[in-house]
Amino acid sequence: MLSIKLPQLFDIHQVPKVFREDGIISGYRHPQSSALDCILSSFQMTNETVNIWTHFLPTWYFLWRFCMLCSTLNFLTESYTWPLLVYMLLICLYPFTSSCAHTFSTMSPEARHICYFFDYGALSLYSLGCAVTYGSYVMPDCWVNTWLHQHFVVIAIGNSLLCTSMSCYSRFLELQFPHRSKILRTGAFVFPFIFDNIPLFYRLLLCCGGSCSHSEALSSHCYHLLFAFLTCFLFASHLPERLAPGRFDYIGHSHQLFHICAVVGTHFQMEAILTDMTSRRDWLISNSAIPSFLGTVGALVLGFLLNLGIIGIFSASLLSTPHQSTSGPSTSQPHQPTPKSKED
Repeated sequence: MLSIKLPQLFDIHQVPKVFREDGIISGYRHPQSSALDCILSSFQMTNETVNIWTHFLPTWYFLWRFCMLCSTLNFLTESYTWPLLVYMLLICLYPFTSSCAHTFSTMSPEARHICYFFDYGALSLYSLGCAVTYGSYVMPDCWVNTWLHQHFVVIAIGNSLLCTSMSCYSRFLELQFPHRSKILRTGAFVFPFIFDNIPLFYRLLLCCGGSCSHSEALSSHCYHLLFAFLTCFLFASHLPERLAPGRFDYIGHSHQLFHICAVVGTHFQMEAILTDMTSRRDWLISNSAIPSFLGTVGALVLGFLLNLGIIGIFSASLLSTPHQSTSGPSTSQPHQPTPKSKED
């Protein structure tokens, strides 16, 4: 009978500090795993397994929704759909990138940081995609054709570059200044989120004042904001594992819940955008400039290239200082403990 030896697992004191997570005591993979070991570990229960699958499976859901839209919309020639095209590409990209980052992050300390550099870059591009669609479909009537509307995507490109730069830099502070690193990384993603949602916040404010317009999508927008708040809270608080270290190592820790809330929130956001896009189509085409290729797909390509350049700069800086284990990302040699092994 074929026997497959699954990768070894370790406790928190058996792995270098750079791999440790607050409140997670056991279930760590070998800190110098091979690529094959990383892939095999996604099929055994480790403290990363649910993180991997909670973003890998939703990738296929969003791809399915994208394919369904491709069968009903003309993304190639109908410029009104181009903002949605950008958005759908990015909501497929960010969970897939995150899943890959969690899968291969234990190949080495350097690989861990580079994996998450790409994860942060994908998330910042997702924020850019939100800005492209919000600027095209969600902008309040009274803001259409204003200075903010005309420069919304340009500012969002700058925000995405700032987001990637700050979040990547935060990893260099992680060992010496963990709280400062966490604040910097959280702020890096909260700032573009707040900017992207300014048009939506204003529409909700109008509703509170009793002067709603185009309100069919607002309930889905509200659900998205609720899950976005939960996502931020779970990311920053490390609850519930902080209250009971070791009890949520494999199932139920904050990063898993954070992934789930992020995906559910994206689902509601997608539904809200589709509703706004359909219900406001005639009014927007009559009163606003048609989305341009440069302002949609062009913005995505520019943002992608610039963010890739930032990731390259931080990766080169990381690899050029391989012995910076105390003040920057750790590259210390892994411990050689007696491992827990599992075989099937």
